[in-house]
Amino acid sequence: MKQSQLFTRTKKEAPSDEVAKNAQLLIRAGFIHKEMAGVYAYMPLGLRVLENIKKIVREEMNAVGGQELMMTTLQPKEIWEKTDRWDDAKVDNWFKTKLANGAELGVGLTHEEPIVDAVSNYLNSYKDMPFAVYQIQNKFRNEKRAKSGLLRGREFLMKDMYTFCRDQAQHEQEYEKIVAAYYKVYDRLGLGDITYRTYADGGIFTPRFSDEFQTLSEVGEDTIYVDEKKRVAINEEILTDENLEKLDLKRDELVQKKGVEVGNTFHLESKYTNALDLYYSDENGEKQSIVMGCYGIGVSRLMGVVAELFADDKGLVWPENIAPFAVHLLNLGENEEAEKIYAELKSKGIEVLLDDREVSAGEKFADSDLIGIPWRIVVSKKSLAAGGIEVKKRSENESKIMTVEALLQMLNK
Repeated sequence: MKQSQLFTRTKKEAPSDEVAKNAQLLIRAGFIHKEMAGVYAYMPLGLRVLENIKKIVREEMNAVGGQELMMTTLQPKEIWEKTDRWDDAKVDNWFKTKLANGAELGVGLTHEEPIVDAVSNYLNSYKDMPFAVYQIQNKFRNEKRAKSGLLRGREFLMKDMYTFCRDQAQHEQEYEKIVAAYYKVYDRLGLGDITYRTYADGGIFTPRFSDEFQTLSEVGEDTIYVDEKKRVAINEEILTDENLEKLDLKRDELVQKKGVEVGNTFHLESKYTNALDLYYSDENGEKQSIVMGCYGIGVSRLMGVVAELFADDKGLVWPENIAPFAVHLLNLGENEEAEKIYAELKSKGIEVLLDDREVSAGEKFADSDLIGIPWRIVVSKKSLAAGGIEVKKRSENESKIMTVEALLQMLNK
């Protein structure tokens, strides 16, 4: 893509109504547009990042047998009444609406009831399990205080997965398999070393402990206590001596930290399947309850976390596997050579943003740092006289001159 054709523009100043670093930088760099508090639109650069994160999540969910689908946003009141959650005071952040005939509807908060309703058309026998289905879809929650940019929104992109198993043993096996896949997601995003499986309250989903995945950050809303040797943590909300004993954790071995919840997993047991009258027949033809699990990852929140944690004083610093482009090619008055290099990189399958704008070199350098593409390539009279192009990694301070061939070899590695 040529930057002159990109309809978004960078901004020098952060919006006055945003205090979160991730939102300030993403808005300034033209990745997102704030529609209202807690609601953001994704501009072309931002959508490219979001799609790259989705790709990583999708690959890891598929690798553990997940089958992707897409459920509806509008949900009928009747199925939620069967689980006693339509008027549950604990579910206090719903957006609800009505049809023209007055029928009440829920707006995509979560999908336990709808997924059970859909699966009931196909699940009959013990031979049908285990299986897992997931979707990557916008969710809507009427947060009282939407804050921290993409870290706490009213509309956000989420991956939610649901497993169906014939008994507790099968469920536990599937559950741990998906937890392991979560670690792979965070590792691929560069967050693995600072993300902890954290015991927490089951909330509106289950009376059992849930597992949160908390990424350490001073901007996090949650206070967690980390056992650094065991690489697990416990949320402050359930920090009692009784719970510590259950979880085999010792208070004097825990370190207090702040965390951002980037994922969660829940043991749903048979609460939803029983309520919606979904059972299976075992080998003897007898009716048995189904054991469910639920697994969420905040995809748009992950984008905010990466923007928050990996930025520096100049702007965003994207990991190579989720950056909007691999290379930011800056043309400093060498149009013919820049176009030639642009075409060659694209022919090799390398995604390039060519800054062909008629602005000063200083503005191009500042915008490149703000946008945060992993590799900055400068084509100038000075670089050509020195034998090639000037190459600099966004996360490093030093640049070097190399040939286009050498650059291609390096990028291919």
